[in-house]
Amino acid sequence: MARISNKGASAWGSFLDSTIDRITDASILIGLILGLVKAGDSLIPVVLLALITGALIPYIRAKAESLNIPCSGGIAERTERVVIALTAIGLEGLRIPYALAVGMWVLTVLGFITVIQRVVIVRNATKR
Repeated sequence: MARISNKGASAWGSFLDSTIDRITDASILIGLILGLVKAGDSLIPVVLLALITGALIPYIRAKAESLNIPCSGGIAERTERVVIALTAIGLEGLRIPYALAVGMWVLTVLGFITVIQRVVIVRNATKR
């Protein structure tokens, strides 16, 4: 709405947007985990790690920004993570072999890389 109205985001709108983004991100992976539990799938730990890195990435940015350290970027920002997750889930729905496993491993590895990238950004900024 803020973009459409050209007024810019209010503090409340920005907070609400970020909160809904976190709920959406977690819901996708929690829904997947519930399906995997029901199926007894061995991919559960990988998806849990993807969920953890997906929560850490915006947390690191928010904490850094609360310390007046700009901390955006990284190899897998939110858009990339959501696209990877939904593509993997969609391809699994089309019965493409290993699509879900490959997608979740890619999501997890890229998530860890992004966490490391952001931690390094904050570490370098605090060394000064």
